[in-house]
Amino acid sequence: MTQPVDHRTLPVPDGLAGERVDAAMAQMFGLSRTRAAELIARGLVQVDGAGAAKSDRVLGGATLDVTIPVEADPLTVVPEEVEGIQIIHDDPSIVVISKPVGVAVHPSPGWTGPTVVGHLAAAGFKIATSGASERQGIVQRLDVGTSGVMVICKSEHAYSVLKNAFRRRDVDKVYHALVQGHPDPLEGTIDAPIGRHPKADYKFAVMADGRASVTHYSTLEAHRFASLLEVHLETGRTHQIRVHMAALKHPCVGDLTYGADPTLAKRFGLERQWLHAVKLGFEHPDTGEYVEYTSDYPDDLARALEAVRGAD
Repeated sequence: MTQPVDHRTLPVPDGLAGERVDAAMAQMFGLSRTRAAELIARGLVQVDGAGAAKSDRVLGGATLDVTIPVEADPLTVVPEEVEGIQIIHDDPSIVVISKPVGVAVHPSPGWTGPTVVGHLAAAGFKIATSGASERQGIVQRLDVGTSGVMVICKSEHAYSVLKNAFRRRDVDKVYHALVQGHPDPLEGTIDAPIGRHPKADYKFAVMADGRASVTHYSTLEAHRFASLLEVHLETGRTHQIRVHMAALKHPCVGDLTYGADPTLAKRFGLERQWLHAVKLGFEHPDTGEYVEYTSDYPDDLARALEAVRGAD
């Protein structure tokens, strides 16, 4: 697909005579100096029909010819069916899916990969219009690197009811996590605030001034190298389970971002953290009946767990 461009040709006003090309472009076209310099470096700027360098000086009346690629809005929902998204339940109010790894829930700056909302749009699902345009109908999120069950709202009523249910912590969110070593005690509660990591903006950490975060865990299986935990989230902070388990010195197996052993990850064939949203329970927004939806382990996690069991 050809990227759309904005092509502009203007004479340089006498008042800008003697200015550098990038400075003149900034004033004539409302661009930043950085953006102007980038366009010049890409060969998209000509002065009187000749290529320009950003430090060249312009003459009054010279013809400035600029081709500006139109940048796509990173928050635009692009309809695109995504292989691996499974529809677990669908009714007039909600759609429940199992999200595969490598798929974001909605568009965001810096993300160019597939999204849940893009898949639903391509598949013909009509989603609630409540919420910001790029995440309409979204009442919960899973990290790109985390797979599992999640609910999206199709009606405005469902959005309102479930948004409040998540806010009041009335939704049962259950995950399974394979973590390194053996947590002591074997079951417990981690109550530790989480904030953005002070040295890496893509990470989070336990921080005294962070947001309240509560994770409950219990050990389902203990093996030589790792333990399979059932985790219930009371809050829903970004990377919450990964941060809390790393803080206990038991990071999710394969979670290199939060200190997991890369040798162990390679041994068990993992290219991402072993973390899966297995169950979601809530009162249906229309009937008030308690409903529960589950998602099986994807192949990569199932294989890794079998390998861990076989290494005892």
